[in-house]
Amino acid sequence: MKIESWIFGSGVFFFFPVSIIYGFLTGWSEWVGILGILLVGGLAGMIGAYLGFTGRRVGLRPEDRSDAEIHEGAGEQGHFSPWSWWPLVLGIACATGFLGLAVGMWITFIAGGIAVVALVGWVYEYSRGDHAH
Repeated sequence: MKIESWIFGSGVFFFFPVSIIYGFLTGWSEWVGILGILLVGGLAGMIGAYLGFTGRRVGLRPEDRSDAEIHEGAGEQGHFSPWSWWPLVLGIACATGFLGLAVGMWITFIAGGIAVVALVGWVYEYSRGDHAH
């Protein structure tokens, strides 16, 4: 993960000066763009730091070595539950939340309640029922 952390980490050194240049070019009158570019730089720094710490903890992957073979990256890549309906419920809650922002704020509160239920259901999906661990 050394390459990924370097790419994202270098985004900090790109986006912060760009935000200052953008501020000078707009006469410091357009604060949304300046703040947006600063936040993108901060996000790139957080992702780069996370990938750097994870890379030190996990060690070299086959993708990081030049002498690696294709078969070394084979196997299970994670745990995914193809029968889960909770991501669909969460997506519906997010769509309803955006609908609430466009139509009426009261709909957003209903969507927030649905989103909390969906997140709790998704997190605790393997703690109860047929697939409990």
